[in-house]
Order: sequence, then structure tokens, then C-alpha cells
Amino acid sequence: MQHPAHKAPIARLLTIMSRLRDPNGGCPWDLEQTFKTIAPYTIEEAYEVADAIERDDMNDLRDELGDLLFQVVFHSQMARERGAFTFDDVVDAICDKMERRHPHVFGEARIENAAEQTIAWDEQKRRERAQTAQSVLDDVPLALPALTRANKLGKRAAEVGFEWPDTHGALDKVVEEIEELRTELAASPDLERISNEIGDLLFSLVNVCRYLRIDPETSLRNANAKFERRFRYVERRLKEQGRSPEQATLEEMDALWEEGKRRNGAE
Repeated sequence: MQHPAHKAPIARLLTIMSRLRDPNGGCPWDLEQTFKTIAPYTIEEAYEVADAIERDDMNDLRDELGDLLFQVVFHSQMARERGAFTFDDVVDAICDKMERRHPHVFGEARIENAAEQTIAWDEQKRRERAQTAQSVLDDVPLALPALTRANKLGKRAAEVGFEWPDTHGALDKVVEEIEELRTELAASPDLERISNEIGDLLFSLVNVCRYLRIDPETSLRNANAKFERRFRYVERRLKEQGRSPEQATLEEMDALWEEGKRRNGAE
């Protein structure tokens, strides 16, 4: 029998996965896994790919893409065991989809630029969904990060005309939701009701992002990174003074925060 190391890379990976799931001599941990138990790892690996890209670390990206590919192979192996589909079926399905959604490359359609392709892609997706969907909101995955899912839900509703006429309408909705949150905070100690109002506010902010063609996850990720840089500056400056944040007043930390903003161009 040919040793796995001598096989083509993808065949080698499929063989390794099959061995790991082999009831006779396979890995006990891998054998215990199901689609549901593996799904969180799949999501985690996708985030680690995004993190490597954000850091522009090509070595890490290579490794993280391998980890993500392994997740696809893992799910495909479990599906094969169930008689549902194989890894080859997964590859064929995505090949068919890519050819179908790029008729200007694999067919006779003419598309001149990326903007036209985006419109054509979305239209093709709508036609495909219309064949089976009962709602335009069908197949928006529940497991998506909440901001991403809110963006997709808003986009789907907008496809059938359920949207504000312009960005100002979306911004007015943000102001309205802020006032409703203020009212709720003043009138009620009910945390569930307050939480619902905060959710409405976040959803309305996501709609503003959608109008401006800004990815809300990226926007919040950038805000997180900015906060981290500024707070680390505060910690560093306090350490230079021989103190910790716990030993400083809010006013002192806020002054250092503003100092950090000025030193970094008020980013």
C-alpha cells in the first residue's frame, strides 16, 4: 500500500482523516466528534484565518488555512460515513456554483467591472433562493456573529424594498432608538426590556453601516483595536510613573487617554 506521504497532498489529507475516524485503531477523540461538536472549531479556525490576514502573517495564514481545510475534510468524512456526501461532492458543488455565478467567465454573459459582477452575483443568488425559500430571510445562518447576521437580514429585506430611502433615514432611526433607550433607562429597572432596546439600537447602527457599504464586524474590530492601543498607552504611561490603573483616578487616566490620541494623530 502506498504510504500517505507519497500521495497527492489532498489525497494524503483525506487518508489521514479516514484513519483518524477508523473504528479500528483511530483516534478516540476524533471518533467521538459529531457535526455539532466540530462546528465551533470550524468557526474558530475561520476567525484565526482572518486574524492572520489582519496581521499580514503569511506563514501563519498558510497554517491557518490548513486548519480550516482540515475542518472541511472532517465534516466531509463524517458525512461520508453517514452516506450523505463525500469530499468530492463538496468540491463538485462549489465548482458548479462558481461556474453558474460567473457566466461572464464560463459562459456568454458580458460584465465590464466588479460592481456589475456584484449585482449579477446577488441576482443569481436571489434566483436560486426563490426556487426553494418561503421567505427572503431563509438560509441566513443563525450561527453567524450577531452583527454580521443583522447586516445580512437588513440586506435581504432591502432586496424587496423594505428599507429607508437614504442614509439619513437610517441615522434618524438610530436617534429614535437612543431616545427609546433613554426613556427605558429612566422608567424601568427591567434589564430584559433595556437589553431589547440596546439590541434595537445596535441593529439600527448596522443598517447605517449597510447603507454606507461598511462591514459592521470590521468597523467594530477596528474600534476594538483602537481602544486597545489607547488603553495600553494609558497603562504604559502610568507604569512609567510607578503606578497602576487601579492607583490612578478616572480624570488622570482620561487625560492620558487624550494625550495618547494626540500622539497618534487623534485616530
